[in-house]
Amino acid sequence: MTSRQAVFPSGRRALYDKHRYSAAIRSGDLLFVSGQVGSRGDGSPEPDFARQVELAFDNLRATLAAADCGLDDIVDVTTFHTDPSSQFDTVLAIKNTIFPEPPYPAWTAVGVTWLAGFDFEIKVIARIPERA
Repeated sequence: MTSRQAVFPSGRRALYDKHRYSAAIRSGDLLFVSGQVGSRGDGSPEPDFARQVELAFDNLRATLAAADCGLDDIVDVTTFHTDPSSQFDTVLAIKNTIFPEPPYPAWTAVGVTWLAGFDFEIKVIARIPERA
């Protein structure tokens, strides 16, 4: 059986301990990242939608980095949107700067009615690169 190892970005572990979940779980050479949102330093939602999406990607990068991964290691993405029809153009514009060229990760977008005060959330699966 493959062991599981919790991964936490620097300076954010208290948030995860409070709510009793891990930022990510490493299992073998895969990293399963919990949903990341665009929270400000105090944990509150960023009110500007575009900036909220950018912060969610920043938080994602920090979690990936804690497992020695980067955006290029992502193989699967799921995003959650509270108002997809009005938000999707903004999300796509930001996504296209994050993943500018192929191969693009697999992507599933889901419309939802609640994200704990946020309007966008991203969760991913990444392959942890082998180190020489």
